[in-house]
Amino acid sequence: MSKQDLRQMATPELVALFAKVVVGQDEALLGHQRAKFKRLFDMMRDIANELKGRESDQRVALLSLFEYPNMQVRLQAAKLTLAVAPLEARKQLEAIASTKWYPQAGDAGMCLSFLDDGTFKPK
Repeated sequence: MSKQDLRQMATPELVALFAKVVVGQDEALLGHQRAKFKRLFDMMRDIANELKGRESDQRVALLSLFEYPNMQVRLQAAKLTLAVAPLEARKQLEAIASTKWYPQAGDAGMCLSFLDDGTFKPK
């Protein structure tokens, strides 16, 4: 999918595509398919950047995914909303870390550690 295609999509369509792409990431992660994971990660980043570039930073629309059934989707949505909804995103990361559902719980815990020590600054 090209950046041009993303620009033509409505925000709810981008949120739905984000969820679909990240579910694919989860499957690639569990299947040890690194190349597929990287490709899907890049696509996820493109979607997030498209949302970020829209008026009023539409990454806030990803908050709707905090109840999504897939843990990877909730994790990525939380990480990508830290700049626009820091309290809600942090709460979601803390909830994921406390589940002990790995690898997502470990990723959430590391993200929280990096936030706390200043290594990671959301943009």
